[in-house]
Amino acid sequence: MTAEADGRAVVRVGSPTERRNPASADLDLMSTRDVLRVINDADRTVPTAVAAVLDEIASAVDLAVTAIRSGCRVHYFGAGTSGRLGVLDVAELPPTFNSPEDWFCAHIAGGPEAVFRPVEDAEDDEEGGAREATECVRAGDLVVGLAASGRTPYVLGALSASGAAGAGTVLVAADPDAAAATGVDVFIGLDTGPEVVTGSTRMKAATAQKLVLNAFSTAVMVRLGRVYSNLMIDMVATNAKLRGRMISILEEATGYAEEVCRRALAEAEGDLKVALVALVSGAGVAEAQGALVRSAGQVRGALAALAEGPSYP
Repeated sequence: MTAEADGRAVVRVGSPTERRNPASADLDLMSTRDVLRVINDADRTVPTAVAAVLDEIASAVDLAVTAIRSGCRVHYFGAGTSGRLGVLDVAELPPTFNSPEDWFCAHIAGGPEAVFRPVEDAEDDEEGGAREATECVRAGDLVVGLAASGRTPYVLGALSASGAAGAGTVLVAADPDAAAATGVDVFIGLDTGPEVVTGSTRMKAATAQKLVLNAFSTAVMVRLGRVYSNLMIDMVATNAKLRGRMISILEEATGYAEEVCRRALAEAEGDLKVALVALVSGAGVAEAQGALVRSAGQVRGALAALAEGPSYP
């Protein structure tokens, strides 16, 4: 680290994302079509990089499920694009899976303002990350740090403070050799290599993080019973499209006609899981609700319980 004439700190990052990509060396001389081809060719490598760390993602999922089942939470900490991806993932979970809003929470360096515009030097605030984690992270929580370079001070500060508080820690980085890997419980090191535009981690590194978060949070919801077969059964119908999707899901899951599904959903007061359990088992709404409570919201568990009881036809 050195200092410029104005006294501000300078860091030279050695992450693979900072290296030159030979495939895009003449990017500014290419036709528009060729620029898009080079970007697309690079993007094709991202799923392979994610596939290489599925075991690590699975470990993180198991930690998250344990945390939530114990009444604890999952936190994302990130800066810049990484932080915004965390905010996006958290925002999409309640409407998709009807998950309680306190199951997942996102923290971005610089606060809510940084979602829409950069906040100068916020990602370098290691003490700020540690302070924010100390204020909200508790023992038993899981903290997922999102840092393309693997060295973002705000993120590492949050991870360190969270670990000291007794929380589980995960780091997602686009540097498989990040030094911080040894300081967390699970390290997800994505080998996405140099960016098409050197250092622009909003490209491949961010795409990889988005794929990891999609897979991670979806798998957590599957394990927590928010999915039946491959159907969303804990969704919130906040608009006409989603209300229609509820009917379609009931038709797919039960084989009953639309009118039967509409009637069951009305009797269940819009609760898709209750309607589903009632239709599949033949039980009444109250019995379906009780079975779901006893099975901790697991549809298959509720159906199994009803199959063993006298209410099953």
